[in-house]
Amino acid sequence: MPVTSNVAEALAEEDGVESHLHPPGSWAVADHPVPRGREEVWRFTPLRRLRGLYADAPFLPGVTKQEWSHDNYVRATVDGEATTWRGISGYVPTERVTARVFAETTASLAVDVPAETVIDEPIVITTMGTDAAVTEAGHLAIRFGPYSRATVVLQHYGSASIAQVVEILVEDGAQATVTTVQDWADDTVHLVHHAARVGRDARLKHVSVNLGGDVVRFSASVDYAGPGGQVEMLGVYFADGGQHLEHRLFIDHNAPHTISNVSYKGALQGDGAHGVWVGDVLIRKVAEGISTYESNRNLLLTDGARADSVPNLEIETGEIVGAGHASATGRFDDEQMFYLQSRGITENEARRLVVRGFFADIIKRIGIPDIESRLLEAIETELAATAS
Repeated sequence: MPVTSNVAEALAEEDGVESHLHPPGSWAVADHPVPRGREEVWRFTPLRRLRGLYADAPFLPGVTKQEWSHDNYVRATVDGEATTWRGISGYVPTERVTARVFAETTASLAVDVPAETVIDEPIVITTMGTDAAVTEAGHLAIRFGPYSRATVVLQHYGSASIAQVVEILVEDGAQATVTTVQDWADDTVHLVHHAARVGRDARLKHVSVNLGGDVVRFSASVDYAGPGGQVEMLGVYFADGGQHLEHRLFIDHNAPHTISNVSYKGALQGDGAHGVWVGDVLIRKVAEGISTYESNRNLLLTDGARADSVPNLEIETGEIVGAGHASATGRFDDEQMFYLQSRGITENEARRLVVRGFFADIIKRIGIPDIESRLLEAIETELAATAS
């Protein structure tokens, strides 16, 4: 019997695990009450600023515009064809927002990389918001066929109020990279959930760059379709005064000999700048021989900025290679600043060097030169605004 069947059987035999970290899923919108803000998974989110997307704001005809490269791998689907792409990641909605996206939208954008196909240039999908007064929803499905290799870049600009689900299926032996860049205008509200399933001996690198928007709540969940899967999740975010940038990650080690590594870093400046990072890892009984580590670090550049960082580990078997987490929030290292200034470097230049050094290890691991250079430019722009 295939190992994947053994994994499925073992999961089916497990007792249900009751926890706020992984509530039971349901496709029915009615099964997900409207959040009140007191729930653990919503307590950091400013509901009043979400324009009703978390509740029952109407999903109006979309006014965001999308364009993409590689027409032979990307296509828009509607009605019946769109339905076939729903749920390809195995994700079942665990909150009202995502349940509504599945239930109330009739179109999807699909990216399909065939088996054993190697695409050297990134597939780039650009979403441009045109009106933040229009509340809308969207669904994107990305499938990497067995033993394929490709990179997908999602770019977001302009003004919008949008709820979105992005599904990612990395089939056996595939090597996939998905990078999402949120560079929205200051009036944007974006609630988005990335759901990924990683096949046997497959690899997924997932990169999140979050720079813009009024409120961005980014969630990502990962599980495994067989042993040997590897996931690397990298994140960089920079919040200005009044911005709320929230990241919630859940990795479900539901197969043996799987690996996950998570590293997110954020810088915050200005009164009311708020960064939230919540990292949840569940290691199930069946997941023997796994290895996982998650890290979040935040740098507060000015007074009035705030960062909340909450790592969680749930371990149901001791037969693992390793599991750990780290979290830290702090200000500039005064000794570093003193050392640089004592050698004739101005305060603003010293500040720039310290911040660039803070982000350097993650930026160089992104692996897409264009994204890396744009991110460095954005950081420079943010620091210049502070200095002025």
